[in-house]
Parts: sequence; structure tokens; C-alpha cells
Amino acid sequence: MKICTVTGSRAEFYILKNLIKKFENNPPFKHHLIVTGSHNSKVFGNTINQIKKEKIKIGSKINILLNNDTELDISNSYALGVKLFSKELLRLKPDILIILGDRYEIFAAAVAACFNRIPIAHIHGGEITEGVIDEALRHSISKMSHIHFVSTKEYHRNLIQLGENPKHIFNIGSLGVENLKRTTLLNKKNLEKKLNLKFKKKNILITFHPETINSRLQNNKNLKELFKSLHKLKETNLIFTMPGADINFKMIVKEIKNFIKINKNGYFFKSLGDQIYFSLCNEVDLMIGNSSSGIIEMPSLKKPTINLGVRQKGRVTADSIVNVDFDSKKIKRKINYVYSKKFCDSLNKIINPYEKKNSSEKIIQVLKKIKLKKILNKKFFLQI
Repeated sequence: MKICTVTGSRAEFYILKNLIKKFENNPPFKHHLIVTGSHNSKVFGNTINQIKKEKIKIGSKINILLNNDTELDISNSYALGVKLFSKELLRLKPDILIILGDRYEIFAAAVAACFNRIPIAHIHGGEITEGVIDEALRHSISKMSHIHFVSTKEYHRNLIQLGENPKHIFNIGSLGVENLKRTTLLNKKNLEKKLNLKFKKKNILITFHPETINSRLQNNKNLKELFKSLHKLKETNLIFTMPGADINFKMIVKEIKNFIKINKNGYFFKSLGDQIYFSLCNEVDLMIGNSSSGIIEMPSLKKPTINLGVRQKGRVTADSIVNVDFDSKKIKRKINYVYSKKFCDSLNKIINPYEKKNSSEKIIQVLKKIKLKKILNKKFFLQI
């Protein structure tokens, strides 16, 4: 079986990493990796180099990321992606395309595969994120896909509600959590050396992405409310990560850098790699922001997440997730709450709904057995 996998961002690659390695080391499969999106951008840390460090073979590169972050730029990137992915898939003629998630470059790859009559296996379908336009893209990708690997039973149910055949939906858990559990974490001393910082009495990881259903002005207001809640924290490191390549990401980066100039306890990192990132997640007291990582991976470390706004609204969450609006006073109260002894003691009992064993191996076994001959002829599954 000739498999083609697409990766367009650092976060997505580290979710796919173990699966890609299994493809490369499994004789029944002939694997081709397409690298696109922010991997090829200096602004995002040239994360294609991290793929190379993993000694994973890069089959081809598709450059679609443009210089700016406006709605028109994202639309143009998508349009260019459909054109270039169509050309590459026509050349490769894979038996199946493996894609993950909901970003616009992944949507472009799905459309191209659809036009070229290539079956699609979609990972992380059925999920709900009300605060981003990715919500519509994810469900659209699901309707173009033929095999589904979901991360919870609730998402399995959602895909059936969309009319997908239950026989082609497989609940395998989260590949990201699997990667976390297989990663050797750095100790505090080595992590400080890697990051060139000293941990303080308190340490907070901040992952802020734009809510793409909202305007630039509203996203700026949201960010300012977050800054107000963090500004006067004492004996606390504030460690910011790079937002994704979404609409208005440049504004967010600019504001974070301005905040750090004023607040000397602030740090900003473009890209850390999975070992350093997971080690940092393990070492900090909590995560504040609106990243899927805070929802999906942090619970497996028994660490709390203060989830802001509506970007992740609708996702299945563990009891370690504390939701709050973009209101500085409310955020401050939630920070105090997650530091309370009662809440900290409760973290030991946290069960992560996304954590399952051998997620990547389950995908391998499904693909070895699946029959692709008539899979393109999809029927709407009506549940009565």
C-alpha cells in the first residue's frame, strides 16, 4: 500500500511522528511524506529541520504559506494549496492519503485528494471547536474522508451523526498523548539549560491562539485581558509559545514581544521540539491559553489548564480543565483557584479521556486489513 501523509505545522507533526515512523518501518507500506504550511517558514522556526532531526524522510515540500496573516492571505494560501497538492497527488498516485485535524492547508490537501479520487484517512475528526473557522473545515474534511480515526467515544458518535459509516470509524485515542507517554522528559536542571532560564517559585506556560471567528480588534482585546491578569504576578515565570499560522497571528506575536519587554519575567519561544515542550509542560504549574494541547495532553501529566474563551469550546475535557472568559479579574481568580491545595490534591485522580494505549499501532492494523477497492463509493449512513 502506497501511503501519503501530509504535515503542515509543528504541533501536528509531533502528533503524527510515531505513526510516520511505523509506516517507514513496516514492509507492507510504502510511505511518502509531504511537508507544507508553517514548517517551511523562518517566522515559525523552520520546523522542517525538526522533522529532519527525527531522521524521517521528506518526500516532497509544498510551499503555500504567504507573508501576511489577513483573511485574503489565508484564502490565497488555501487556493494555492489546492493547486499544488492536486499536481503532487496526481504525480504520486498514492493508494490513500493520511491527514490530521482541521487547518486550511489540510483542507486544501483533502480537496485535492477528493478531485483526484484518492481515499482519505482522517485523524481527529468529529471534534468540536466553536471558536474557530476550523470547525467547519474539520467537518468538511470528514465528509470527504473514507476512514476515520477519532480520539474519544463522543467524537465517534458525532461522525455517525454526520452520516459516516460506523464500520469505518475507529476510536484509537490521541496520537499526541501517545507521543507524550513515549517521550523521555528532561529533568529541571537540563530543561533550564536548554531554555536558558531559571525556574521561579511559580511557573506558567501560556499558549494563546486567535479565535478566528472573531475580529482582529476582539482578539487584541482578549489578549490585553490576559496580559492584565498576568502583569502583577509575583515570583512567577511567564513562558509564551508561538501561536499557529492563523489569521492575526502576527498581531499576537507583536503584542507578546511588547509585553515581555515590560515584564522581565516573560519569555517567548518560536518552537521547542516535542521533548523540550513536553518537559516544560511537566515542569510548569499550569497552562493558560486556548490550545488543544492544554485540553488533550496536559491531563496526562496531572497538570491543570485554564482554558480561555471559545476557541476550544465543545471539546471533551478532563476535570483538570478550568474554563473562563477573557476577563482579567475572572482569570486571576481561576489562577488562585488552581493553586489552591484542594484543587492540586484533586489532580492525582484525573483521568484523561484522550489517553489510550497503542494508538498508532491500532491505525496500522486497520490499514493492513481495510479494503480500498470500493471505498470511494460513499453512502450517507442514516441512523434510525
